[in-house]
Amino acid sequence: MRITVNVDGVAYGDEVEPRTLLVHHLRERLGRTGTVVGCDTGNCGACTVLLDGRSAKSCSVLAVQADGREVTTVEGLARDGRLHPVQQAFHDNHALQCGFCTPGMLLQAVDLLTEDPDPDEDAVRRGLEGNLCRCTGYQNIVRAVRDAAARINAAATSGTGADAGGAA
Repeated sequence: MRITVNVDGVAYGDEVEPRTLLVHHLRERLGRTGTVVGCDTGNCGACTVLLDGRSAKSCSVLAVQADGREVTTVEGLARDGRLHPVQQAFHDNHALQCGFCTPGMLLQAVDLLTEDPDPDEDAVRRGLEGNLCRCTGYQNIVRAVRDAAARINAAATSGTGADAGGAA
């Protein structure tokens, strides 16, 4: 089956088997290896991408379901050599250890901040529920998401243009 999908701002046309999962298409055909294959059952969230701006577990989406749609992977968050505010906040707050869950956690956080630009700690924890981290205990992840929200809100107030959807 022929599909066309826009991944990280680039349009790709490709022939895919109808049963191909989006995570495998991204990794194996398009080289987006930042999208991690975790549990392959939709439970861990490591494979989270943004599909038309909303988080989706790419191990639960067929590549054909992405036909004509916009996909953002972790490789597409940084812009013009600058980390996305969520990426920068994760770095600055030491919100990762092994890094396996980080790509999915980052994209889930972007979606969360699009929906709730100023979440409290409980809202962050609820917003990240479907993404598992086996290393950190989540304290620094929650701190990083709240820090990213503050950075995005400050940039919006100052008119520098950074938002949850991308760095300025």
